[in-house]
Amino acid sequence: MRVAVIGGTGLVGRHTVDALRAAGHDPVAVSRRSGVDVTTGKGLDEALDGVEAVVDVANTGLTDRSAAERFFAAETENVLAAEQRAGVGHHVLLSIVGIDDVEGNAHYAGKRIQQAMVSDGAIPWTIVASTQFYDFPAMVAGWTRDGDRSIVPPLLMRPIAVVDVAAVLAEVAVGKPLGRLIEIAGPDTHDLVDMARRTLAAQGDPVRLVASWRDSPLGVEMAGEVLLPGDDARIGSTTFEEWLEGRTG
Repeated sequence: MRVAVIGGTGLVGRHTVDALRAAGHDPVAVSRRSGVDVTTGKGLDEALDGVEAVVDVANTGLTDRSAAERFFAAETENVLAAEQRAGVGHHVLLSIVGIDDVEGNAHYAGKRIQQAMVSDGAIPWTIVASTQFYDFPAMVAGWTRDGDRSIVPPLLMRPIAVVDVAAVLAEVAVGKPLGRLIEIAGPDTHDLVDMARRTLAAQGDPVRLVASWRDSPLGVEMAGEVLLPGDDARIGSTTFEEWLEGRTG
């Protein structure tokens, strides 16, 4: 099956392309590198020629809420319209577990708009909501780093390996549209501070972590079990320890 991956050269996208190819399918990596601008629609019609399914993992680092909402709205509108012109039969969207319970996060606000547009659109769809990736704790520490000190909020999460996310996306894309959201998560629940400490220690980084919500890039509304998946979530096989060993081995 010919499957387009929007954002196909990014972190999740390239692993999804690899998973599709390994399963014998014909993936098309769609990104600026391939001459496509999803925010304007430029190049989308050519990229989706002959495509039967689309996996959308496009992302943005915008932290302003209005800007993030505009990005995801424009990107999704353009992709869905191009899919309709191309006769695409399945749109798979990568989203995030817990976004409906976190109002103050700009990225989550954009993803909520994206989910609504996909579920209300004309293309048969499946939404795959993932928990955070194993890379996330070190990223948070990097955002707040000031010299040898970083602030990391003490939140619970059930993170997952990117390769496990990609495997599910590839599997779902070549199957029948479900018309619903499914959740995926890693095998274990972890504390963000502990994961950041272990990741940075394994990398030989001596940064001192301060566990606090104050001056954190994440809001306290994420505390408790807000970011944990439901009981029916699909569980990836890669543990944090295995991922960490692969990063340092």
